[in-house]
Formats: sequence, C-alpha cells, structure tokens
Amino acid sequence: MKQKHLVIVGGGAAGFFTAVNAAAMSPGIKVTLLEKTGKLLSKVRVSGGGRCNVTHACFDIAEMSKRYPRGGNFLKKAFHHFFTRDTIDWFEQRGVKLKTEQDGRMFPQSNSSETIVECLIREANRFGVEIKMNTEVKDILKNNENGRFNISSADGAQLIADWVCIACGGFPKLSRFLWLRQLGHTIVEPVPSLFTFNMPGNAITHLMGISVEEAQVKVAGTRLEEKGPLLITHWGLSGPVILRLSAWGARILAEKNYAFDIHVNWLPAYTEHSLREAWNAIRLRHAGGSLGGRNTFGLPARLWEYLLQQSGIPASQRWDELQAKQQNSLILHLTAQKFSVKGKTTFKEEFVTAGGIYLPEIDVNTMQSRKHTGLFFAGEILDVDGITGGFNFQHAWTSGWIAASGIGKLAQSACGS
Repeated sequence: MKQKHLVIVGGGAAGFFTAVNAAAMSPGIKVTLLEKTGKLLSKVRVSGGGRCNVTHACFDIAEMSKRYPRGGNFLKKAFHHFFTRDTIDWFEQRGVKLKTEQDGRMFPQSNSSETIVECLIREANRFGVEIKMNTEVKDILKNNENGRFNISSADGAQLIADWVCIACGGFPKLSRFLWLRQLGHTIVEPVPSLFTFNMPGNAITHLMGISVEEAQVKVAGTRLEEKGPLLITHWGLSGPVILRLSAWGARILAEKNYAFDIHVNWLPAYTEHSLREAWNAIRLRHAGGSLGGRNTFGLPARLWEYLLQQSGIPASQRWDELQAKQQNSLILHLTAQKFSVKGKTTFKEEFVTAGGIYLPEIDVNTMQSRKHTGLFFAGEILDVDGITGGFNFQHAWTSGWIAASGIGKLAQSACGS
C-alpha cells in the first residue's frame, strides 16, 4: 500500500507543531512541511524580545478565552483538547522547562527563543519530517475522483497529498487569500492587530523611552478602554496597554483609518473627580515646596516636568501659589490628557492579523474543513487572534495539536481500510 502523504503549508509555530505531532502520532505517514521563505520559525525567534513568550500561566479555560478579541468561543472548545498545562508538559518532556514571570507570561528557563526553535527542529528531524524551504504555495486543488490534493508552488513544482494542513499565518490583504477562496472557504477580511499609535509632531515624543507602570487609555467616542504599562516612543505611544487596545479595537480603528483621539489617565488610581476631591489635601501637604521639586504622584521626573509645562505651570512655582486655572489644567492633564493619533506602526515582534478563515467552516474538534475532508487549518490563518502575553502562541500549539490528532484519525482509518 502506497505511503500516505501529509503536506503542511507554513514553517511557523502552528505548522511545526502540526508536523512533529502528526509524524509522532502516525509513524507510517510521510510528512512534508513547506516554508515560502528561507527562514523557519521566524516569529518564534523574535517573540518576547528573542526570548519566546511560549504561553501564559492561565489554567482556567473560560478565563483564558477572554484574552482573544476574535475566536474566544471557538478556543473555549479547542482548549479542552490541548491547553496551557499540556503545552508546559509537552516542552518539559522534551527537555525544555518553562518559567513564569510576574505578569503571567511564560518563557523558556534559558531566556532564549533558540531553545524552542531547536526543540521543534530536533523533533522534526527525529520523526523524519521533510522540510522544503523557499517553496511558496500558489494553488491547491482537490481531485474529487481520488480525494487527494494537487499542490502547485511558485517555482512550478507539483506535490500530491492525501491531507493538507494550512498553517501559513495571516495575510494583510484579502487578495492574498485567493487560493484559499478557490477551495470554497469564506475569508473574514483581514485588518492589522497589535500595533502602536503614531502621533507625529506631538511634544510627548521627546520623552521617548519613558515608561509608566500603569496608565489608563480610552479611545474617544468608543467603549475601548484598557489599563496597563505604557511606553512613550519617538513616534507616539506603545506598550502593553496600547497593544491590547489595538487588538480589541482592530476593526473599529481600521474603519477610522487610524485617525482618532485618545485620553490618557497617567494616574489610574484617580478619576478627574476623585483627584479634585483629594487635591486640597495634596496641596497642603506640599505647601511651600515647588511643584518641580515635589513630584507627589511618583511619575517619571521628565514626564512630570512635561505635564507641568503642558499645564502652563513653571517648575519653580510653589504648590500654595497654584492658581485655579493652573490647577484645573494639571488635573485634566494627569487624568484625561488628550492626544490625536494619526496612523499606526506595526509592532513587528508580535504582529498579528485579525481575520482569516471563517470559523463556522472549521470543525473545532479536528481543525478539519467542513468543506473538504482531508483539509485542515492551524494557527493565525484562522480568524482567531489574541492580545500580547503568549496567547497567540497558545492558539498555535492548541490548533496544531488538534490538527495533528485529526489527521492521525484519518491516517488510522486509511491504514485500517
């Protein structure tokens, strides 16, 4: 009987995880992985500043599912098959121990993404996965007579597969999905997620490199609001709070063509109202001291000086000489400073696309297409995306493992027949 052939499109986290698990679960099949570039696992290498944020230390399925702006309900079912604990165990069984940081992100103890890359490549070699680099898939056609797939690559090469798993990541433009639409699948239009906010020419960009441990950011005219660490950059604002906002607001902000206003509360322990109520006590406490010398809120010194300037207050001015107009201006700048955002910058390490294969067309228990038996999907090509913190990788491991299991069942059935 001719050896059955699985072809996986995409050499990233989801593609590799599908390949190595399918090869391990179904030792009789041939597994070929196609990667369009000359690099394998490129996102794994750069994630988390080169440390690879493997997953997040959340062990409650309902809670974890809330970290995905799109696809949370789909993952709520998928996580019952392969979840955080399974990811930790899978890597530990292969000699890679993970550690948890204070914010819940999990990294290899080595603090190097190469540990994860080497582990996956070692597993691929161990189970004889064939890897073809610089092979861009242009077309996949199903032969309805024998149920097999004909795969054409950009260099004119042809492959025939019994099963195919698409794990090539997301595409920024709808036109790039044409070869998948030809298979009859619906594509949810892609838009960027996880990006930073550009504020060209704004005075705050002179404070680039300054970070605040916790700030609250709202997008004006929407219900979008997040709280968390904020980083000032030479082009605008970044950091986890901004990236989370961009993920939850991916479609809304795309509709606004990335031109909108935000309000930043540098002191999220206060509202404008509660700070006004506390102000007299704060003022009395510092009385004769200068505002520049008494940074009572613990903000970075340069940020505090900037906020004083924006409020029209000289750093040398004494607290007890503060005029009502200056006081009002400072309270507003501290709790609801307005910025106009004009454009975005891709956050390269974590770049994710919202959109992709329409989830009702996928069987969550196998990751198999409901349109074609033998066609599977894993990773970001699906209309699933998470916020930063290891959530997108957990989706890659989960969907890859389920796809490998689904393929294994078909392989078992084929070998038994």
